[in-house]
Amino acid sequence: MLMELQSTLTCPKCGHVETETMPTDACQFFYDCKGCAVVLRPNAGDCCVFCSFGTVPCPPIQEARATGSETTCCG
Repeated sequence: MLMELQSTLTCPKCGHVETETMPTDACQFFYDCKGCAVVLRPNAGDCCVFCSFGTVPCPPIQEARATGSETTCCG
């Protein structure tokens, strides 16, 4: 399985778009928007900002989907 480590985050407040590299060893619960400086936090039910606002979910979720297992980010 090829893990995708780049995800493009879109700020729900200002619409700013930024491509970031996702960490593989930790969840990213907060992200400072480079457009409006709002601090993004995961939506209810999501494990990290990449799962809520990114084009690609975080590595643990990618792995779970590829293997059909049930897991949560950093779980």
